[in-house]
Amino acid sequence: MKISSVLLLLVGVVAGGVASYGWFTHQATAVAHNEQPAARKILYYRNPMGLADKSPVPKKDSMGMDYIPVYADEAPAQPAEHKVLYYRNPMGQPDKSPVPKKDSMGMDYIPVYADAAPVEQGAVSIDATRRQNLGVTSVTVKTASLNRQIKAVGMFAVDERRQYTITSKLDGWVDKLYVNATGQMVKAGQALFELYSPELIVAQQEYRIARQTQANVDVDKLSPAGLGGAALTRLRYWDIPDGAIRRLADGGEVKRTLALQAPTNGIVMTKNITQGMKFNAGEALYQIADLSQLWLLVEVFEQDLAAVQVGQSAQVKVNAYPAETFTGKLAFIYPTMNAETRTVQVRIELDNQQGKLKPGMYAEARLQVPISAQGQPVIPESALIDSGHRQVVLIDQGNGKYVPRKVQVLARGEVQNGERQVAVSGVQAGEKVVTQANFLIDSESNLQAAFSSMGGQ
Repeated sequence: MKISSVLLLLVGVVAGGVASYGWFTHQATAVAHNEQPAARKILYYRNPMGLADKSPVPKKDSMGMDYIPVYADEAPAQPAEHKVLYYRNPMGQPDKSPVPKKDSMGMDYIPVYADAAPVEQGAVSIDATRRQNLGVTSVTVKTASLNRQIKAVGMFAVDERRQYTITSKLDGWVDKLYVNATGQMVKAGQALFELYSPELIVAQQEYRIARQTQANVDVDKLSPAGLGGAALTRLRYWDIPDGAIRRLADGGEVKRTLALQAPTNGIVMTKNITQGMKFNAGEALYQIADLSQLWLLVEVFEQDLAAVQVGQSAQVKVNAYPAETFTGKLAFIYPTMNAETRTVQVRIELDNQQGKLKPGMYAEARLQVPISAQGQPVIPESALIDSGHRQVVLIDQGNGKYVPRKVQVLARGEVQNGERQVAVSGVQAGEKVVTQANFLIDSESNLQAAFSSMGGQ
């Protein structure tokens, strides 16, 4: 009995040991199995050269390089997906597509996303890079008065009030000629020629004799019927200088010739006299003109006539001096119209003390006519988008945001510096308007406005 009990006890111990070993082995195996890392999930395979290309399965590129796996735990967080509204033309043309496409030059159409769509109707947002590429520029709206420029062409002419004809009131001969060339400058009081006339000698002698016999009689009290009075009258009618008459009254000798003098400063325009020639009374011997002031006679068209007024300032340009501008004043509007050209002649007076301007020279006159009141908002003409039935400007709101705004053109003209400007209503001084690339931005605005209206239907 004791031996069998001992054997049974040994068998139980062995069996328990084996069972314990099996449990420990199972636990060790389970622990070892749990310590192995889980298999990593591959999302896709990317191009080994960093190109925008991926594959769901392993592959090689054109150079034989393996695509690199991208695991789920390595992939960057994906941004929320943008909803594409449409694809627009990359050159800003009014063309759109619901699907990706290319233009005629092979450029991809640009997607427009729902979360990038402007909130304000027609507004456009442009990033800094695109603004620089397009060359977008803006200017500040200012207030000023506009002028309209009227251009007229014409020719310089001599001032008719400064022309003089030199004649003699008695017959005679040219005894000595001093001014003997056309174009010669003369001064007032300068002797032109010496006149010899027998009638002049006789009149001097008569007056001299009468004064000697009536020395105590005042000159003004000489009897007109007497010898002395009649001689004095003839001398005065012939424009004999008072100095020469006093000399005769004082007993001076009779002069054989008389010097005819220039009545004013000027230029000899014509000369009809030569040395020794005989002339008759009243015959034109010289034409002298004072060119220190000239007339510019220009032709103004009928439609501009209402804006032209006497007293206006005119800027004059001539081909001889392209870098200079001469200033004149509108002095007279002629009362008749040329029926063939439908123009009216206008006279502009200019100072010519330096003598640069010549009669017969062509010139262009520019008259500045005010057409708008002071204080109206004005913008550069390049800022206005005018389709004939739609007049719009693009307001620059900053940070690349541009909003179209309808305006009304009040006047077109120029400011003082000659820049083309437009007076408009609908904008205020201080706002900024786009002056360059505005047509491209306006096309983008029209596209977005059209899609907004389509989305609401």
